[in-house]
Amino acid sequence: MEPLTFGVEEEFFLVDRFGRCVTAAPEVLRTVAPAEVEFSAEVSEFQVESVSPICRTAGELIGKLESGRRALAVAADRHGHRLVACGAPIHELDRPFPVTETSRYLRIAEEMGAMLESLLTSGCHVHIGMPDLEHAVAVSNQLRAFLPGLLALSANSPFHRGVDSGHASWRSTMWWQVPSAGPPPVFESVSHYQDGVREVLRSGAALDRGMIYWLMRPSSHLPTLEIRIGDVLPTAEEALLFALIIRGLAATALIRVDAGLPPPAVAEPTLRLALWRAARDGADGMVIDPMTGELLPGRVLIDRMIAWARPGLAAMGDEAVVTALLAASRRAESPVARQRAAFARRNSIQDVVELLARRTRGVPSPAP
Repeated sequence: MEPLTFGVEEEFFLVDRFGRCVTAAPEVLRTVAPAEVEFSAEVSEFQVESVSPICRTAGELIGKLESGRRALAVAADRHGHRLVACGAPIHELDRPFPVTETSRYLRIAEEMGAMLESLLTSGCHVHIGMPDLEHAVAVSNQLRAFLPGLLALSANSPFHRGVDSGHASWRSTMWWQVPSAGPPPVFESVSHYQDGVREVLRSGAALDRGMIYWLMRPSSHLPTLEIRIGDVLPTAEEALLFALIIRGLAATALIRVDAGLPPPAVAEPTLRLALWRAARDGADGMVIDPMTGELLPGRVLIDRMIAWARPGLAAMGDEAVVTALLAASRRAESPVARQRAAFARRNSIQDVVELLARRTRGVPSPAP
């Protein structure tokens, strides 16, 4: 199998030294130095996005991720702000939602009303190149069972508006308020998928295809399957691990599709419960395996997911690097545990902000 192409979109918050969101996206995007990635605005002026080019290897992708983070962090610093990779606003908001003034975003704001704040989240979206739409739909069916494992792995938003939310990924709970969000349906064919898209658009739950916020979907503008489940990760290395595991899952799914094997069986209610539990407890807690209904440690679910992905990881040549990155991540605390430990030392949200700002741009944290 030829290596599947892949790319990553990362969304970041712009904050002051206390962690309060600042309406700085226009000035940061205007002054950011050219890098190996593209930069763009989000629906709020509190956020910016880095979009990698198409990559084929882990080495290519890590370079792009580091380049984008570094350039945005330097531009934010220049204006007295900080770039932080976390899934939800850390500090209480002290100003109204600043909508980025494009016709599309203004229309979204008008349609969504008070629900607009559900979009004030930062995610990591991974695009995997697909041979065609038929394969993208079939791979989506195969991968639904692994959405809870991916969520547990990427959870990075325990704090929201100055307090511990009690969740590993508060971003997910915010996002699920949007009517077009959630796990994608199982589609029997491309025409069934297209019927599903038309139904969402006809209902008014989405203004266009880009607003169909399924956790995984064929891209509306690229020949890819876009996996949207993840919180933005604290470091480029953690984002790389996340993307490589997703590529391994997708490659395994393609092998199974071409062999005529059915998707793993998952009951819709069990999948939704597993997603909720993964959002609440993450990798450090107890989660639900959606294929068995079993309650088990989050890291065990992640290990089961990686075991399923092994054929694809081997086909992509990524087994060794994923094993090394996962071992490094297991030696350290999870993103959620790191944030809670930083807060606990002085009961200070500002300490969480300092931690996230350092890790976002790749500066090692000092010893406690």
